[in-house]
Amino acid sequence: MMEAVPPTEAAGHVPTLAEDPALGLDRRAKFEILGAILLALFLGALDQTIVGTALPRVVTDLGGNDLYVWVVTIYLLTSTISVPFYGKLSDLYGRRPLLMIGISIFLVGSFLSGLSQTMWQLILFRGLQGLGAGALFPISLAVIGDLFTPQERGKYQGLFGAVFGIAALIGPALGGFITDTWSWHWIFFVNIPIGIVSLIVIWHLLPTVKRPDASRNFDLLGAGVFIVGVALLLIGLTNKQTNDWTDPSVGGLLLVSFVLLAIFLVIEWRAKEPIVPLDLWLNRTYAGSMTAVFLASIGFFGSIIFLPRWFQVVRGVSATLSGYQVMALLVGLIISSIISGQIVARTGRYKWLTVASLLITALGLYLMTNLKTDTDLPVLWFWMFVTGVGIGPSLAVFTIIIQNAVPFDRLGVATGNLTFFRQIGGSVGLAIVGTVFGQAITDDLPRSLVANGIPPEFASQGTGSFDLNQFTGAGVNLHDLLASLLPPAAQPFIDNIIKAIYDSFSYAVAQTFWIGVVASLAAAAVAAVLIKEVPLRSTFGARQPAGAPAGQAGTGPLGTAPGRPIPEPVHISEASPRPD
Repeated sequence: MMEAVPPTEAAGHVPTLAEDPALGLDRRAKFEILGAILLALFLGALDQTIVGTALPRVVTDLGGNDLYVWVVTIYLLTSTISVPFYGKLSDLYGRRPLLMIGISIFLVGSFLSGLSQTMWQLILFRGLQGLGAGALFPISLAVIGDLFTPQERGKYQGLFGAVFGIAALIGPALGGFITDTWSWHWIFFVNIPIGIVSLIVIWHLLPTVKRPDASRNFDLLGAGVFIVGVALLLIGLTNKQTNDWTDPSVGGLLLVSFVLLAIFLVIEWRAKEPIVPLDLWLNRTYAGSMTAVFLASIGFFGSIIFLPRWFQVVRGVSATLSGYQVMALLVGLIISSIISGQIVARTGRYKWLTVASLLITALGLYLMTNLKTDTDLPVLWFWMFVTGVGIGPSLAVFTIIIQNAVPFDRLGVATGNLTFFRQIGGSVGLAIVGTVFGQAITDDLPRSLVANGIPPEFASQGTGSFDLNQFTGAGVNLHDLLASLLPPAAQPFIDNIIKAIYDSFSYAVAQTFWIGVVASLAAAAVAAVLIKEVPLRSTFGARQPAGAPAGQAGTGPLGTAPGRPIPEPVHISEASPRPD
């Protein structure tokens, strides 16, 4: 059964697939595609949480303890770098082929990762897996933009935040169950049947819209400079976790990265088909949204990274259980993500909802700056819930804002850039927070030792020999460790020293939340000043309004300024005959 006739058709104009990529799809077909898209996205989200639980067993079987961090880093590296390319190419070649390529690469990477016999093999195949995962988020969001008008998108975009929350909830337990019941290899194999179902539905139902000039002017030079520049940026930020900013492996790589990215901007400004169209930044809503997402990601990802570790070190819970201790944050995130999307869909208003959500995030993070060793868990859960309620809308609403603010032919690249800035913001946040945490615990430990009854002379002498990484690792038996390291005269103070370490650890974690408070307030200020609340369109909009001069688009459905050239003609290929 066909859906209601689009307004443009009712006015005497029959929309083309360029104007409505979902033309002819009934509601059932749209929801089948939506289900397949959410399933594909769930694969990528689950992979990030399920692998972490199995890593200790992986290291035991494959060895290479000094390389295990690269199992996670390489996935982040390849998935982040590939995001803008998938967004751009999906505008040129269509969503369906790029999404199917991404899912297929992800599944091949998953299969090979499960077969890995050495750590280097696993790192290589995880990189391949991340290369495919880079397609999942930006193209999935762009497909929603193709299937539904801006007014409708809010109902469904909130589901994407929910998918990430659910994956974070079940990932650790599922990873532990699969590893203990079968083996760690199956945490990768389990992706394959789910991905195949998603591929079949996408291939059968999702139409493709592409431009005939797709391959002629693609910016290969800019692509090469971008890949090297972003790779050095992410590697430098990753190295910051174990080195100082002045270390060549950190500061040196970041400096080279900044130079390359500056060159990339010059290349993009002159490119005929830029990977990252710089003219979009002249749109204040686009620029404000990208900046706000970057800042919010610094605050969110950077701040919560130490919460599971706090539960493991101070409260002594397992890695799996520590993941469930942050459930209150995820529940708040899931609920607010879904509700905020519904609010936008019903009211068409989003600016002050976005500002309010960022302020709530700042409030929740401010409450967590009061974290102490003896903080009651129900109180901490409430603080996390408030933070999650604030974070949820930023995962759903900014996508709606961006897609409503840009021309339809730029929807993929704009969505890809949004995902890219979100991931880069998280990486920058992790580096900054790691610096704040390390400095805070080093500065506070002497004071904490004295406050817990350790003689001042011993406190000042003892802290210089402490390897804080050794003392604050997850699963460390501090009592036995200190008993083996301290001289006999210090043995009576072991319990006091343990309390001091826990107090300083809690203080340092609390200090990291200030980064999130400042970043969230800055994001709220940017959103309030720069984002212009453009009414949500009730059509996709890709046609020239009546009376517009030839070769120009009006100010209508695309939200473009007069004088902007009409997008190039499109070629349509359909996956299957349209439903009657």
